[in-house]
Amino acid sequence: MDAGGREVRVSNPDRVIFPGTDRSSPVTKLDIVNYYLAVEEGIMRALERRPTTLERWPKGVHPGIRISTRERGGGDAFFQKRIPRGAPDYVQTAEIRFPSGRTADEICPTEVAVVAWAAQMGTITFHPWPVRSDDVDHPDELRLDLDPQPGTDFEDAVSVAAEARTLLGDLGYTGFPKTSGGRGVHIYVRIERRWTFTDVRHAAIAFGRELERRTEGRVTTKWWKEERGERIFVDYNQNARDRTIASAYSIRPKPGAPVSAPVAWDELDSIAPEDFTVATMPARFEKVGDRHAGIDEVAHSLQPLLDLYDRDEAEGDGDMPYPPDYPKMPGEPKRVQPSRDRDRPRD
Repeated sequence: MDAGGREVRVSNPDRVIFPGTDRSSPVTKLDIVNYYLAVEEGIMRALERRPTTLERWPKGVHPGIRISTRERGGGDAFFQKRIPRGAPDYVQTAEIRFPSGRTADEICPTEVAVVAWAAQMGTITFHPWPVRSDDVDHPDELRLDLDPQPGTDFEDAVSVAAEARTLLGDLGYTGFPKTSGGRGVHIYVRIERRWTFTDVRHAAIAFGRELERRTEGRVTTKWWKEERGERIFVDYNQNARDRTIASAYSIRPKPGAPVSAPVAWDELDSIAPEDFTVATMPARFEKVGDRHAGIDEVAHSLQPLLDLYDRDEAEGDGDMPYPPDYPKMPGEPKRVQPSRDRDRPRD
């Protein structure tokens, strides 16, 4: 294949990665490579010079195929955080540091051939860090993840996204929404590269709390699932170090090969996530281009959100729990599920 002027070899191009469904034809490995080449401008805007974890499904997305996670290993699919052996010499890397203190050389796409090569290696989804390779400790992106909880759906996330847009406007921010490829909505805000991961996470907490106050019970920032209820969860921990979100244009490992689709704000209430797939996105991209084309035109200050966080902290609402695999973090409250805390014997 010609990938931006480089030749990329695709082995077993007819291998079926996504079986056909009632609504879609089978998707082969070659289809996936061709898809990423068709949306080159968009996928490179999402990934360029970002340390990127590869979500690889080399045996395809078939019934019975399971992905390895932090909690459960041994799957046929897996997340690749270190550059694979035998990578072409044009694949660049950056050293990233995990919360544990360990490091890894992670790929940093600089051209579409890297994306095509990764797809040839069975990569379905790209998970970029919110940093660039020349400064991996200062994010340039605030990521707002509106995650529907049981009892809510995409329409509820869209309704909350409208409130989030108003809040962004009040803060002087420009946000860029996309579908998650599932039921959620993601909103990205470019920020100046002068704050730490901790600062950006605090900003996301402040945004979520303010959204809670404005939405009368439709939004929650509660970390423990048992406390969230039938609401939209603002997943602030997606801004913690080593936490990533599937990039714009990434394929998601679900029936029909859906993709995470950048959209315009005025499109959100008239679309369905299943509208955007490997089969349909190339034609949309050719027609409307990249809905995130203007995302790099301005970088915002986090200070308005950090001021909100400081105000909440002064009123008694400080930091919130980190993910369970994190070491205990400074200022973090005790990491105990409420039900377990109630059941503990008291002295």
